[in-house]
Amino acid sequence: MAANYITGLFAKSPIHPLQEHMYCVYQCIKNLCPLFEGLITENREQIKEAHKQIVQGERTADTLKKDLRHHLPKGLFMPIDRRDVLDVLLMQDAIANQAKDIAGLIVGRNMVLPKEMHETFVPYATKCVESVKQALSVTNTLDELVETGFRGLAVEQVEEMISDLDSIEAATDKLQSELRSILFSLEDDLRATDVMFTYRLIEWTGRIADDAQKVGSRLQLMLAR
Repeated sequence: MAANYITGLFAKSPIHPLQEHMYCVYQCIKNLCPLFEGLITENREQIKEAHKQIVQGERTADTLKKDLRHHLPKGLFMPIDRRDVLDVLLMQDAIANQAKDIAGLIVGRNMVLPKEMHETFVPYATKCVESVKQALSVTNTLDELVETGFRGLAVEQVEEMISDLDSIEAATDKLQSELRSILFSLEDDLRATDVMFTYRLIEWTGRIADDAQKVGSRLQLMLAR
């Protein structure tokens, strides 16, 4: 009985499941690139396939989220705080949810992107996907951080990675502003509903990078404790 009690105090690490979830989120997000390529070239079959992959990826991420929540240990001696794990998990999951909303908007509205926006939208979407990849890289350092007790060279490397993530997010903000300006100049030539949903598409796409940055910021807060 005493042995069981002691075993319960030292809980299994939730780090690997958290990393697995983030990897699944990134695999889902990668489908935004072919989705937007299809939007720009008006390739409905490509859009449909990308939408399918995003929905499947979001469902897989959701399953992993529920599984981690269900099996998250309550032991006293976890390598990282339970609340931190749950916070990061929800932030990661928000990224996949946003991708599903974007794909659903494009398919549901049968959207067409104005040609004047094509040249800027490609790097915008690419940067947003890149931000999630960077957030994944940060999450994948948790093993080493725990091993070093959140001290030393590993912390400095992660701080640099988080700084790079912030720079990527800042770049998406600039591109988002450019896209809004382009759309504003086209408003008189477009249907009001098309303008409204295109603004929404720009905003939702930008949230991908915002949510990725939140993951990095939450991990940075963990380092500061």
